Amino acid sequence: MSASRRSGTTDELGPDEPEPEQPDGPGGPDGADLLAALLDGMDAALCAFDAEGVVTHWNREAERILGWSAAEAVGRQGFAGWAVREADAVEVEGRLMAAMHAPGRQVHEFALLTKDGGRVLVRTQSAAVRGPDGKPAGLYCAFSEVHAQIDLERSIALSEALFDDASWGVVLVDADLRPAVVNAHAARALGTGRTAVLGRPLGELLTRGVEELENALTHVLAEGAPPAPAEMWVGVRTPEGERRRCWRSGFLRLASPLAEEPVPLGVGWLFQDVTEAKQGEQEAALLRFRTNQLHRAARAAAECEDPAEAATVHLDFALAGFADHALIDRVAGGAAADGEAVTAPLRLVRVAATPSGGPGPSALTGHAGLPVRYGEGHPALQCVARAGSVRAGAGSVAAEEAREWARARQWPEDTVHALCAVLRSRGRTLGVVTFLRGAGRSSFERSDATYAEDVAVRMASALDLADLVGRGDDF
Repeated sequence: MSASRRSGTTDELGPDEPEPEQPDGPGGPDGADLLAALLDGMDAALCAFDAEGVVTHWNREAERILGWSAAEAVGRQGFAGWAVREADAVEVEGRLMAAMHAPGRQVHEFALLTKDGGRVLVRTQSAAVRGPDGKPAGLYCAFSEVHAQIDLERSIALSEALFDDASWGVVLVDADLRPAVVNAHAARALGTGRTAVLGRPLGELLTRGVEELENALTHVLAEGAPPAPAEMWVGVRTPEGERRRCWRSGFLRLASPLAEEPVPLGVGWLFQDVTEAKQGEQEAALLRFRTNQLHRAARAAAECEDPAEAATVHLDFALAGFADHALIDRVAGGAAADGEAVTAPLRLVRVAATPSGGPGPSALTGHAGLPVRYGEGHPALQCVARAGSVRAGAGSVAAEEAREWARARQWPEDTVHALCAVLRSRGRTLGVVTFLRGAGRSSFERSDATYAEDVAVRMASALDLADLVGRGDDF
């Protein structure tokens, strides 16, 4: 039996009336068949009553929820005795029928009976159906199980919360890998407004990490969500320049719930900025490594009979993961105590260096005592004069200019960053140690200078001991 009683009209609900003959339109169903198909295709349960409270329509979702078929429901007087307990019938029908004379929709919750005798708590929306004269001719009642309605409301509330005040970034990316919806947190992280992001390629929003991000999104579209979050380093465009950030990202493949086969609508990308935490982890790991290197160097240097060799041991251990090359220069003519008058120009003699052509241990040099040809204002000379660390760099120049910059300072041609740390012992300046980095490394930071100063203290003690041993002093 049809889900609706065929009454001959589709704009008014009422008792059975003779149904006039209406031929189908060209190639299409008549109005009653179309109405029945629409009602049966609804996701919500729907029933309707005429002005006397007789059930006139009952769709398949109502049958699924309560178990009563359309043939069993249509034509009954109200819900009493079959869909509602007798004790509740008066109250339920009164609230339902009151909707015929109330403006707008009325929302109620009450328990209905299933065909097998169970009870289902439903939420109803009822509204009047008016006839051609504008007077109530009946009412319709759409209902669904309360838990299903609550689940729907929770899903909607969750979506609104995510795209409003969530404490992490949420971006819906379409199948073309372009942002379709962006929440406020994500827009701030990208350094732009919520609407300005929409439809733009990710390459216009990020300077680094675009390929990695797009690869992740493509994988999710094809294979589904990964089992764990991924941490990605990206470069964000800002008015002040590029800002490097680490985003811990999770991905979800979005599919249409209305399609029979899963149709990908895009990817839900959720991310949280963990830059400070990751930098803290990296700094802690680096500190542990450098502390371990200092400890290992001290143990190895203690086994050296020659104090000068002990100085090169400290240099070799410090070089690992820190710099590409290193040089040790001593003050020519011996170290001078602070406050002593200096009559001759300051000159430095090379005493040890790491090989510039490839890896290998540093070697003692400078036995001839010839001074290094450092020009005026050289960073090593500044370091000795100030008795403090000096950093220098070639800057953002062409490769040939960088090589010329390094050659002018008597450093290997691949050098672009330098850090000079003074060698001091017993209140005297003995010389300077210079650490050099190539173009593949970042410039020296303040933390690097602190580490270089720690190494320089140990090297200076070894070199000072070598001077004392050379003069035959007693200890």
